[in-house]
Amino acid sequence: RPTGSLVADRRGLVTSFSCFQLQERGTLFVSPGDEVYEGMIVGENARVDDLDVNAVREKHLTNIRSSTADELVRLVPARTLSLDQALEFLREDECIEVTPHSVRLRKAELAQADRMKAARRARALAGA
Repeated sequence: RPTGSLVADRRGLVTSFSCFQLQERGTLFVSPGDEVYEGMIVGENARVDDLDVNAVREKHLTNIRSSTADELVRLVPARTLSLDQALEFLREDECIEVTPHSVRLRKAELAQADRMKAARRARALAGA
């Protein structure tokens, strides 16, 4: 596939604030309130490479209140993948988790440091 993945860099509940920020990066597979963990694929990046993102970021509260501060946030609905679509989306370093309630995509190596080491190893083998 010509696009990369948006990968969650920490566990927690997805917030609407972070979804609104991530919409610019690509198509999301999760909605606000969904549980995510480190290494879980939360969306499709518009660019070729994978991008680690914070999908659980909350809006910072300030002591100053104004009438325009809390605007209505319009979110594009999350794209739900069927099992066939998830299989088509996969790359060689990704896995599918199938449960009775959902189909989730994740990286084979959950930690970012482990993914970087595996990518370096793969590049070294390809160059040798």
